[in-house]
Amino acid sequence: MISPPLFESAHVPLLYEGAVANLISEFKFDASPRAGNVLLELFLTRSPARFPQALLPVPLHSARARERGFNQAYWLARQLGAEFDLPLVYGKRTSNTQSQRPLGRRERFKNMRGAFAVPDKVPAHLVIVDDVLTTGSTAHALACAAREAGAITVDVWAMARTKPVHG
Repeated sequence: MISPPLFESAHVPLLYEGAVANLISEFKFDASPRAGNVLLELFLTRSPARFPQALLPVPLHSARARERGFNQAYWLARQLGAEFDLPLVYGKRTSNTQSQRPLGRRERFKNMRGAFAVPDKVPAHLVIVDDVLTTGSTAHALACAAREAGAITVDVWAMARTKPVHG
């Protein structure tokens, strides 16, 4: 288990349950821009406390990107970048990890270890953008890769958070 994570703060204004969970499912698996726009509007009702120099969307592995045909984190980062006039930087998913959904906390961190690379030099302050924050294992692994690429401060912006996952 990782404590503390390699990101400093997380701005995650919504709870992943009920209507929000339905919106995220529709957005993520059906590529619904309507659902994405509603999530963004809800996210923007509470402004983040601090702003980065660039946004880093969580990358999908190329096999999963082909299968799904849509990267919700990239879509969100593009919209947030336009809203706040922030550039995007890109990471790469280096391994096709198994789905995090059935895994407990320890297994999620193990599953994500070494899963990302950020090939280019990045600004000192980045924000990782994702749809849902559960244990922080994905954000932690991507923050590790971002720090290796030169980031000093890494925060996370996600639309929703789940209730704690144990194990």
